[in-house]
Amino acid sequence: MTVPREDLAAGLAARREFGPDYDAAFADVIAARIEEQIAARMSAGAHAEPRPAPRLPRLRGAGRDHSLTLVLLSLVVSIPLTAISASLAGTPAVLFVWIALVVLNVSYMHRPRRD
Repeated sequence: MTVPREDLAAGLAARREFGPDYDAAFADVIAARIEEQIAARMSAGAHAEPRPAPRLPRLRGAGRDHSLTLVLLSLVVSIPLTAISASLAGTPAVLFVWIALVVLNVSYMHRPRRD
């Protein structure tokens, strides 16, 4: 018991033909068809056990450790920050920039892991 694909394709073609003036009517018809299908499934499978939800695939890079990327990015950013801070405020500013970069990297390395 599914909504026939041909009906949906015909409805989309009619929507394109009639233009945006009939969008609300098109949405109502599609919603009514889907509600009919849901009601039919619910009444047919009221005593059936629900199927487990399918597992989503892991995104590429979702479990990777980005420590090397952070270290390299920190080094790239440190060059202009060091030059700017040295020219504008001197040694204390350079120390501040480098301490901030070290704190950033160390806090990233010791963050709680989500496994």
